[in-house]
Amino acid sequence: RDRRCVRGALLRRVRCRSRTGSSHRDHGQFPDQRRHDAPRVHDQLVAWCSQHAASVAAHFAADGTLTINGGTPSVGRAAIAAAAQGFMTDFPDLVVAMDGIAIDGVRAVYRWRLTGTHAGTGASVRISGHEEWTLDADGLIANSLGHFDAADYQRQLNAPHRGS
Repeated sequence: RDRRCVRGALLRRVRCRSRTGSSHRDHGQFPDQRRHDAPRVHDQLVAWCSQHAASVAAHFAADGTLTINGGTPSVGRAAIAAAAQGFMTDFPDLVVAMDGIAIDGVRAVYRWRLTGTHAGTGASVRISGHEEWTLDADGLIANSLGHFDAADYQRQLNAPHRGS
């Protein structure tokens, strides 16, 4: 896919509101507003759709962590890239879209939707979840706690699909 097309589609879907309902762009909630802006979140989503795991990891601090559904944390960019690559390998047509975001200081929660066709089973999967981020002084993700319904995900992988 053309990266500009994916980015444009993601930008059109974003609702960027703080807890008070006002746009964080209008009310600088971060020490340096230019570094901590919603476009960073858009860029992270584009990275997930790019099939370049290192691009996902580049949005994390060098010693950042990614924990998915309470599992073992991936610590550091190399480990985060490996975790991202797992999803990208499983879903070569992976699309991640943002359903919403709330930003409060150095904390952010964003709701996302993942769609794709599982490479191993051929099953179409659509799951929703959310990430709880803590950002560092540079606006990079220091800590990410990801959550999605693992049972629903498993049901979709095991469901009969087209072509079987």
